Amino acid sequence: MTAASHGPPAIVLGQVNALSVIRSLGSRGVAVTYAGDHHDRFVSSRYASWLPMPPGPGEWPERALALLTGPAAAHLEGAVLLPCDDPAAELLTRHAAELGTRFRPILSSPDAQLCLLDKLCTYRRARAAGVPTPRFWPVDGRAGLEAVRDELVYPLIVKPHASIDFQERFGGIKHFAADDLAGARDAVARAEDAGLSVMLVERIVAPDSALRSYYTWIDRSGEPRVHFSKRLLRRSPPGMGLATYHVTDWIPEIRDLALRLLGEVGLRGVAQVEFILDPVDGVNKLIECNVRFTQPNSLIATAGVDLPWIAYRDAAGLPPEPVAGGFRAGVRLWDPQKDLRAYRELRARGELTFAGWIGSLRPAHLDTLSVRDPLPTLVPLARAVRRRAAGIVRRGGSSG
Repeated sequence: MTAASHGPPAIVLGQVNALSVIRSLGSRGVAVTYAGDHHDRFVSSRYASWLPMPPGPGEWPERALALLTGPAAAHLEGAVLLPCDDPAAELLTRHAAELGTRFRPILSSPDAQLCLLDKLCTYRRARAAGVPTPRFWPVDGRAGLEAVRDELVYPLIVKPHASIDFQERFGGIKHFAADDLAGARDAVARAEDAGLSVMLVERIVAPDSALRSYYTWIDRSGEPRVHFSKRLLRRSPPGMGLATYHVTDWIPEIRDLALRLLGEVGLRGVAQVEFILDPVDGVNKLIECNVRFTQPNSLIATAGVDLPWIAYRDAAGLPPEPVAGGFRAGVRLWDPQKDLRAYRELRARGELTFAGWIGSLRPAHLDTLSVRDPLPTLVPLARAVRRRAAGIVRRGGSSG
């Protein structure tokens, strides 16, 4: 048993990205609880118990608040709260005072977190700080679009101010794409009809390898305690989907830009700032900022920077541990199944050959695969195999 087992328990919140946080803390002896809806990857981990979300109406943040402030979570009083997606980050930010009477939310500065959860506020503060962004236009529905139609450039991304409501309304989609005015009109109309505010953002046309991210932890005095950066190699679908292949790399120019933005809003706690290198002018331009733990957290920890552990120790009142030697460059995170799909999509476009794909592969860390904690990989795999087998049986029966 490690010394961490004498610290408070931890509650991991979020419908995605939770597994690496669970493993980070659980492997150090922290008693970890995953609070949320059932998810094979999380509830099957040897490092976590499960606090089920109560059934009933209401959005996830409302149900999560009721769970945490109700009797089901009373035995976890004093636990550290760690957010792993935007709804969880917003929950901890908007209800910090209420949750703080029972738990220990990780360090935050609510005004800064709320600004960075709002895409329009993020871009405006970035411009105020001198951080380059793509061109963007706030629009107030159909009328707002018509007022700026002559200024627009294409292709465009139609981004929501708040991604949480947008993804819930449109089935997980983060934004709409528009290649011309007709496409922009259609996208804005869909958002307006759903009661959602959007902004139009110039889409930087570049390969996915132009995407790079900076991560840090800013302490209570406003000092960044760690510096970490990585590049993306591929996504699926290319140009707009989820990452399939990452590699760590030191990119000091995005560190300086990111810290300028984070200083402008006064952020405290964890942050990821994403940029794209514009091939036209060679400038790194802001894409977005996340104020919670993200999908490649396991890559960050493997490379030597364990952000959940830093956040936990701070919230628990434990002395900080030094991050010796920074992080290791050249560490890779690979999702074989999704990256194979990315290769096929790129091949269909004529942008990647089989030899080129194979030549890009190197020894890599696999996000969910762990010899010490195998069930989060094996349980979903077994379910998928059973579903596939059941489908084959049904098709066979119908053909008879």
